[in-house]
Amino acid sequence: MAIFNTVLAWLMKKRMHQIELFVKYPIDVQEEWFRRLISNGKTTEWGKKYDYKSINTFQDYANRVPVSDYEMLKPYIDRLRNGEQNILWPEEIRWFAKSSGTTSSKSKFIPVSNSSLEECHFKAGKDMLSLYVNNFPDTEIFDGRGLVMGGSHNITEVKNESYYDGDLSAILIQNLPFWVQFLKTPNLTIALMDEWESKIEAMARETMLHDVTSISGVPSWTMVLLKRILDITGKNNISEVWPNLEVFFHGGVSFVPYREQFKALIPSAKMQYMETYNASEGFFGIQDQSNNSDLLLMLDYGIFYEFIPVEELENDSPRAITLGDVEIDRNYALVITTNAGLWRYLIGDTIKFTSLNPFRIRISGRTKSYINAFGEELMIDNAEKALTVACSKCGVIITDYTAAPLFSTDKESAAHQWLIEFETNPENADYFAETFDNALKSLNSDYEAKRYHNMILRPPVIQILENGTFYKWLKKKGKLGGQNKVPRLSNDRQIIDEILEMIRS
Repeated sequence: MAIFNTVLAWLMKKRMHQIELFVKYPIDVQEEWFRRLISNGKTTEWGKKYDYKSINTFQDYANRVPVSDYEMLKPYIDRLRNGEQNILWPEEIRWFAKSSGTTSSKSKFIPVSNSSLEECHFKAGKDMLSLYVNNFPDTEIFDGRGLVMGGSHNITEVKNESYYDGDLSAILIQNLPFWVQFLKTPNLTIALMDEWESKIEAMARETMLHDVTSISGVPSWTMVLLKRILDITGKNNISEVWPNLEVFFHGGVSFVPYREQFKALIPSAKMQYMETYNASEGFFGIQDQSNNSDLLLMLDYGIFYEFIPVEELENDSPRAITLGDVEIDRNYALVITTNAGLWRYLIGDTIKFTSLNPFRIRISGRTKSYINAFGEELMIDNAEKALTVACSKCGVIITDYTAAPLFSTDKESAAHQWLIEFETNPENADYFAETFDNALKSLNSDYEAKRYHNMILRPPVIQILENGTFYKWLKKKGKLGGQNKVPRLSNDRQIIDEILEMIRS
């Protein structure tokens, strides 16, 4: 295996030259992809509707094609799922990545083309490893197995043809090259199981027998698996189970609330953490520095990027800009055009640029995941930084949380209500709340203004939940595993009231 590790590490390093090219010529690379995507879309039903043949510039495109969301594309995607082709993209579409839904749809089904698999998702997987090998040239990651946390998929027969929908991770696992299958664990049958509790048990019992050197997955469900492995083995920590484990490639949710938990579970001094930014719609960013979790925006994955300043989202025709016009430390809603037929698609994430040479970003929140019921404009980025400060000062670790507004009454001003699960509860809950509140005020001037003399907002109302409460809620909703996660911030009380009602019943 040592020779195998050396050969694979060498192959991964070769890709670095191509990464360096788009870092050096970012605008040129994006303009080239814009031209290629428009050219490929000309013959589709969508392309004919918007006369792609006469689109020559980005301004033509922006003036003619509206910014879309899933609800706008759903009628076209429904036809694709019923077997029609050449609707949004000229290739045959047989795979659909299933993700959490919209207000009117329980689930979204995002088309996945062969081009998006090869030029985006699989290329990103290789780039993730290439960047890791580049940062850690003495790695022995390929000497062992890579543990991959995956979802499940379903097969639908339409007109004697098979169409597949499921978690993106399951689609990728199903289509991985043979040599990657050889290096991963668990086996395909277990990896694609759909009943999550049985799957965790099966994964734990198989993977604990292998020499695992890397883990890839969503932090929340990886944590559940690792704790189950410790229960079965009786070991004190994961480093005793897998002494050669050296890296966790994570994405899907912010790692900030989980970092200390993972450090406790995996105390090995050589353990590294590498963040990625991927979604059902595409793979967008990879951490390229060992000492900084900012994400290098990946510009040659068959995706053309646009950015809408968050304050423009309320407008009927929000103004989008391209890569050359972005500014550091400004919140943008991410808009993508992809080689799977998503045209000017608003994916729902907000990002900030931390560097313009190269273009690096951080995820700052969701376009619909915030609290702004009272003009405070509280984003996830603010919340997680403030929670980190409070946890550090109080010596506690948060496992999960959600928050929503508490509206004012005749007797009390409004507030934010926070439902939080801790690994170990703070000794002084009032001090935790005060520290958290002060951190929020220092991070968000709008929040600070609304908190002035409790005139609009009183201090945050924090309710500590029993461990496992969020797990029970996800299970009740049928959302265990895969890409399902507890929503962090909501501008209404639907989610938080559901959880509180479950606790009371």
